[in-house]
Amino acid sequence: MAVIKAGMLRARHSGREPIQTKGETTVTKRVVFNQKGGVGKTTIVCNLAAIAAAEGLRTLVIDLDTQGNATQYLLGARATQVDRSIGDFFESTLSFSLAPAPFVTYVSGTPFENLDLVASDPRLEELAIKLEAKQKIYKFRDALRKLKGYDAIFIDTPPTLNFYSRAALIAADSVLIPFDCDEFARQALYTLLANIEEIRADHNEELRVEGIIVNQFQARSKQPQRIVDELRAEGKPVLAQMLSSSVKVKESHELHKPLINLDRSHRVTQEYLSLYQALQHG
Repeated sequence: MAVIKAGMLRARHSGREPIQTKGETTVTKRVVFNQKGGVGKTTIVCNLAAIAAAEGLRTLVIDLDTQGNATQYLLGARATQVDRSIGDFFESTLSFSLAPAPFVTYVSGTPFENLDLVASDPRLEELAIKLEAKQKIYKFRDALRKLKGYDAIFIDTPPTLNFYSRAALIAADSVLIPFDCDEFARQALYTLLANIEEIRADHNEELRVEGIIVNQFQARSKQPQRIVDELRAEGKPVLAQMLSSSVKVKESHELHKPLINLDRSHRVTQEYLSLYQALQHG
């Protein structure tokens, strides 16, 4: 069985290898998180990351969800061929090794230029209990601080506030919150924002909510727009750039191609491009 190693696919495209040096990095680290499932976290992570890569940024996606949807999205059938995964990283933190492997050793290449991946692992669920017991919550943050060679990092998270989503929020510079416009989602959003604020206060004072991304927006329906307007009136950071529903998104999942690599001119691709540019310009 072939193994996809970090640098193999990249070398084919750009001829460059990962750079690993000492010290801390100023790379932008974004986590996409919502405690509610089915809001499009993985789709947003992979499509924003793919746009960053297409724009020439060395980009890394880290899949912390045991479902491994981001891994499947970017690798397809090759998802089972990765050499190392995020599970291997977290397992390594449980040992007392004096010389742990650098985080770059857990990175795999993807078929897309400038875009790499740290793949998910079904062992994450069973590892979480041990990691919690040994208080390893800061190991992920520490590893990313030492990682070099990337301009942007996007972190996909499970749809629950567990060890891995907390570790991601502690490690990240900012959090993007996918949101679907219904009343249940709005009530859950208030709880989510309170949880993020608590993590910011206790563990990561630099963490900021970069924005709430309205996903699968239905412009012809009055209720979604009303909820958006009310959230903005409350001072919630709802981004102006909203993402529409489209079968093209499902097609991109099936073909394992982010929208920018599938159909750049499509309406939803253009919405993602607008969202990405807005995030880049603050």
